[in-house]
Amino acid sequence: MNSASFPVVLFSNLLMEVIDGNEIAAQIISELKVEVNSFSKGRPTVLFIRVGEDPASVSYVRKKQNTAEKIGITSQLLVLPDSISQEDLLDAISKANADHEIHGILIQAPLPAHMDERKVFNHVHPTKDVDGFNATNLGKLCQEMEEGFASCTPAGILEILKRKKIVTEGKHVVVLGRSLIVGKPAGMLLLRKGMPGNATVTFCHSRTPDLASFTQKADIIIAAIGKPQFLTADMISTGTTIIDVGINRVADSAKKSGFRLVGDVDYDKVAPLCSAITPVPGGVGPMTVAMLMSNTVKAFKLSLEASCS
Repeated sequence: MNSASFPVVLFSNLLMEVIDGNEIAAQIISELKVEVNSFSKGRPTVLFIRVGEDPASVSYVRKKQNTAEKIGITSQLLVLPDSISQEDLLDAISKANADHEIHGILIQAPLPAHMDERKVFNHVHPTKDVDGFNATNLGKLCQEMEEGFASCTPAGILEILKRKKIVTEGKHVVVLGRSLIVGKPAGMLLLRKGMPGNATVTFCHSRTPDLASFTQKADIIIAAIGKPQFLTADMISTGTTIIDVGINRVADSAKKSGFRLVGDVDYDKVAPLCSAITPVPGGVGPMTVAMLMSNTVKAFKLSLEASCS
């Protein structure tokens, strides 16, 4: 199956939908544009901090800046050499934290090997942490506090489930992966009271024995384990909804680049068994950028509320 067409296809008696993340992200971006244009006092501003000239990072930041421009969000870019010390990077973040004209700060990962990413992310002020990586925001997520920021990819997953009207209440969700960026916050979002939420969540990872015994019982699987085509057809039950977060490069001599992108799911064999599935590319990826913009708008509105209190 060609995932780029995003069809609804009948396999045997099973109606399978390929979820178009680009379409949902475009809806969010359009809604945000209307909201931003309605603001009478200023515009949201996001600062992107990129360390080094990694081609993928350059491309990702450019895409985020282009999306911000479409919405009407002001973006700034600070490029630092990959030889910069961690202390100097932290100083740059401190200056951005203190700048009242900057509402959101994003540190583009990955950072150079000599830096402690966790320490760097935690240095971003929680009210400007539009990536949702700061420990304070993770704590607010656990406490179901609305003023916090959820990590963008998990927030995008929840938005997919919400907009596609996929029921989570009372369902068994298996999360493959336990990272602080995707796995853990995605599980916490689905555990919370409300919709989407109220799910029974099982976390599985590289040390989980007999992993298939868990995934075969899942109503919804979030695949974020970082291994190409890891989830195979024999590991799921018919009718499962699968959200594939993985973005992996695999060699492909037929491609000009020499590689192609695949997810953590063996898409061609798994998709016919699903009720719904996100493709790679074109599934969760566009949602991550859209939710970053949503968090930036939220940060701006919270800053306005704080200035009036």
